[in-house]
Amino acid sequence: MLISGNHVFANVKPNSLFTDNMILQRGVAVPVWGTASDGETVTVEFEGQKVTATVANGKWMAKLNPLKEGGPFTMTISGNNKVSIKNILVGDVFLCSGQSNMGFPVRAIRAIGNYPKVSEIITDAANYSMIHQYKVPLKKSEDIPAAVTDAGGKWFVCDTNTVKDFSAVAYLFARELQKKIKIPVGIINSSYGGTAAQNWISKDSLEANSLLKPILENYYKALTDFPGKLAKYNEDIAKTMAKYSADSAKAAEAHKEIPRKPAAPITPAERGGPSGLYNTMILPLAPYAIKGAVWYQGEANGGHGIEYRTLLPTLINNWRSLWSIGDFPFMIVQIPGWKAHTPELREAQLLTYQHLPNTTMTVINDADDTLDVHPGNKQPVGERLALAARGLVYKEKIEFMGPIYQSMKVMGNTIELSFTHTGKGLVAKDGDLKDFIIAGSDKKFVPAKAVIKGNKVIVSAEGIDKPEAVRLGWRLCPQVNLYNEEGLPASPFRTDVAK
Repeated sequence: MLISGNHVFANVKPNSLFTDNMILQRGVAVPVWGTASDGETVTVEFEGQKVTATVANGKWMAKLNPLKEGGPFTMTISGNNKVSIKNILVGDVFLCSGQSNMGFPVRAIRAIGNYPKVSEIITDAANYSMIHQYKVPLKKSEDIPAAVTDAGGKWFVCDTNTVKDFSAVAYLFARELQKKIKIPVGIINSSYGGTAAQNWISKDSLEANSLLKPILENYYKALTDFPGKLAKYNEDIAKTMAKYSADSAKAAEAHKEIPRKPAAPITPAERGGPSGLYNTMILPLAPYAIKGAVWYQGEANGGHGIEYRTLLPTLINNWRSLWSIGDFPFMIVQIPGWKAHTPELREAQLLTYQHLPNTTMTVINDADDTLDVHPGNKQPVGERLALAARGLVYKEKIEFMGPIYQSMKVMGNTIELSFTHTGKGLVAKDGDLKDFIIAGSDKKFVPAKAVIKGNKVIVSAEGIDKPEAVRLGWRLCPQVNLYNEEGLPASPFRTDVAK
């Protein structure tokens, strides 16, 4: 910072999104912004373009006309000083967000079956230097953090060293996609483990919805109650640990699972609280030009499926409003089965896909076992997301999703189910169709027989003469084996959707 007389001159400083190794979005106007001293003229020069902006309130923003894919290029930003940004590529940029399964790094991949082992994936990364990741750093909080203007991240070029810390899902998505589109792919990894959807939504959006406003009220009450809760834990710690030791000894003697060690309560604000991550990990990213978004989250909302029906559409609409580029493509990963992932949560993701335009939903119940909340076999997730992008974003004439329940028709003592995304046809993987249940007017569901007839599924059960409803995979850990011929699994569903 320079001081002359009564005037303060701040150096031109671009936002951290505009640093070495960045990837810019092709084909659209590209905003470039940062800070400098008021009244200063800032000039951005890039690929034959020269655009200017005047600084107001310490901020400036210039817009480049649509760019063509390619690189590497250099950008120059000048005012009182000059900044040179190197190794810039132009291609397609995707915002990849969510909680721990999106943050899950490449180095932690645990491949199963015929999928490449993590060592092979890392070695192969040497071939994908046109994939770059911008990682938004994590910060812990004591209250809902205030909005920031710069996420403070950094761009990294994919190689055998850096890829280890890339989001596994985002990287494998970008890798599979780049194989097809043959241009640079940028991934903005804004993910935070253990976080609920409400943390990623603006406070205004939460307050504006009567169904979501109680989330904020409950949060503030929990924050008020926290000091007393912590004090009680500390007061009882000796007694608590003594009990834990005794219980652990008994479990070990009986060859049973050792109980979880007691831990001090964590402030409800630690991971931002409602709207906190929106303020610090989403808001400062806009309006960086993007092609679309990938969202892998839901575990932290696992027991609140009905509420999630409102949360997820609110989040998508909130982000789309923030970017002001229309209903940009939004690709949802449906969370797989686990001991706390209720079917209502998966249903909320399904309903969101069915009701919001320009969205997809990728089903991954079959990608791994159900013993870990962090499935390690991430390659099928990335591959299916790339398929979703090819179909939704790039309009390829391919099947890019598994069968999705559409409608039902009662036919005597059977129910005929119709689906979208049947591709070249419906198939049962590994034997007869399973995980279907059926009920009559008494609402008592029983295991059902289901057979494929053309692109329909016919469901029935002995003793159910007048069926009224069918469900598929309606439990904590679904075992759905209905697929289309393209090898993509059907989403769990129920025909009797609760209001």
